[in-house]
Amino acid sequence: MDPLYFIKGIFIGFAMAVPLGPIGIICIRKSLTEGRLRGLVVGLGAATADLLYGSIAAFGLTFISDTLNSQRVWIRLIGGVLLLLLGIKTFRAQPADPKIQINGSGMLRSYFTIVFLTLTNPFTVFAFIAVFATLGLGSGLSYLSASLLVVGVFFGSFLWFAILSSGVTFFRKKLDSTGLQWVNKIAGILIIISGIIAIASLI
Repeated sequence: MDPLYFIKGIFIGFAMAVPLGPIGIICIRKSLTEGRLRGLVVGLGAATADLLYGSIAAFGLTFISDTLNSQRVWIRLIGGVLLLLLGIKTFRAQPADPKIQINGSGMLRSYFTIVFLTLTNPFTVFAFIAVFATLGLGSGLSYLSASLLVVGVFFGSFLWFAILSSGVTFFRKKLDSTGLQWVNKIAGILIIISGIIAIASLI
């Protein structure tokens, strides 16, 4: 039954998003220092990237996956450099004033930044291909089934980040400005380390 593919997609998207990588760290940091809505924007960006990579895997777009594979070194290098720059910026950032109204254009910029950062890990698409193949969800799916599957992946991925953002926001009220500044510094260091690892993996 086709609706079952949507449910399977939710479970796959959720499971793929759970491992705490640099995007998860950014989500936690944004939620703690700038509020739950900022964390949800990060989750939306990550889920969008998962939707795109899940679509490549579900629809069997091998020409795209082959292109990503052939350019994976440059893609990873760009992603690693961006993580380094973002980590430095995060480390030096001052806690946001909760009285300042959230800027819509800033949120849009955050969204596209996360989409791009997530897409710079081309191994994600191969992870989706492997998971789909293992579960018998690879080639041969109808367009409707594949569409339901990848939409489910989107919702599953976003669900995890919504839970993560909501969970850590609970601790936001317990942190003063000094505590929030330490969150920025710790998150910045972790993101810088992620960038170094991404670049080092190419050597």
